[in-house]
Amino acid sequence: MTPLSLQPIPYQGSKRSLAPRICKILPKNVKTLYEPFAGSAALTLYAAYHGLAESFVIGDVCGELIDLWALIINNPSMVSEEYRSMWNQQFEEEGNHFNRIRASFNEDKNPIALLYLIVRCVKNAVRFNQKGDFTQSVDKRRNGMHPDKMARTVQSVSGILRGRTRLFKGDFQECIISAQEGDVVYMDPPYQGVTYGKDKRYAAQLRTDALLAALHTLNERDVPYILSYDGQSGEKNYGELLPSSINASRLLLHAGRSSQATLNGRDDETIESLYVSASLNVKGVDISRAKPLQVVSLFS
Repeated sequence: MTPLSLQPIPYQGSKRSLAPRICKILPKNVKTLYEPFAGSAALTLYAAYHGLAESFVIGDVCGELIDLWALIINNPSMVSEEYRSMWNQQFEEEGNHFNRIRASFNEDKNPIALLYLIVRCVKNAVRFNQKGDFTQSVDKRRNGMHPDKMARTVQSVSGILRGRTRLFKGDFQECIISAQEGDVVYMDPPYQGVTYGKDKRYAAQLRTDALLAALHTLNERDVPYILSYDGQSGEKNYGELLPSSINASRLLLHAGRSSQATLNGRDDETIESLYVSASLNVKGVDISRAKPLQVVSLFS
């Protein structure tokens, strides 16, 4: 399989298509690549496929998601079989099938049921309420990933991650506490624009002050990091710029046409920001000498 097809968990907002460009920033001989807001772990999968790090840490505050990663890595056959069963049942039952699986997951937190819900929900846009219950609705326009493709994908992912990946459930600061020189931390937390306010899309919210404290600590420990945080789609901005005190350069990543804008008949381009710590260099951009938060176009 190609590295871009190694995606068993199709999260909305996944960095799968951007991973090749983001990974160009990684230095050679990375000891451990940390991804504490893993979700679909797109960057980890790309880096593992290309041998860009010796080992990996996949972390997330959603414990059921980490349970799912554990099964994908260590027992892909079980994942394939249970997913196939759930997928086939949608054609045997009436329209209540998805709601039944969702209610079952909210009761017993079966990680493979979570996989099915993510695959079948609207735009793969995962939503949890404050109790941690899955709340997104079914996408009636499609059936979700075919079981044959899922089986191939989880087997391939298991092959590249097994034996060199540690899993972590909990807060991102605790996940990266063991990171040291020679490692790299990649963070893709929820943008401010979708974390606070009336539309709280994530049960676990991230405070900006906690993120800034973590970045300052990484700088003090000489641990390089790459952060995807704010962005822009058309005239809409997601989040405020981070302060220059983090001693990082802000690089603009042109991510193409917004899928949501396309659905609404608009032609808005999505631009994502990468904050890159001063200890990392980008080809053609000397970040170590750049002014804090210098804005450049990255591999456009």
